[in-house]
Amino acid sequence: MRIKTKEDRRDRIKLRLRKRITGTPERPRLSVYRSMAHIYVQVIDDRAGTTIASVSSLEPTIKAALGDGAKGGNSKGAEAIGKAIAERLKAKGITKVVFDRNGFLYHGRIKAVADAARSAGLEF
Repeated sequence: MRIKTKEDRRDRIKLRLRKRITGTPERPRLSVYRSMAHIYVQVIDDRAGTTIASVSSLEPTIKAALGDGAKGGNSKGAEAIGKAIAERLKAKGITKVVFDRNGFLYHGRIKAVADAARSAGLEF
């Protein structure tokens, strides 16, 4: 696999991470994807191949809760997404997850999602 673009680099990193990270029913995988304007989080059970819960900055309930200065493309919005996914998982009885940064560097919005989810009660 030749690296010609940033997406190629991220795909290579993603494959390298996914060799080691898998989601189980007891400890599902929390996968984060960010675009320029929005952020998406899914919690996945890889054994069953199902999505347990998901949150995105496009959802009307999340958009209403974002408040002043927060949107999907900044850290405040990412914190709101992290809290929302933690609340949805707690309602389903899940407290432990495996964090999958999906090839993105662990800083900025990705780190904000992780920190907010940890502070809301998820363990990883």
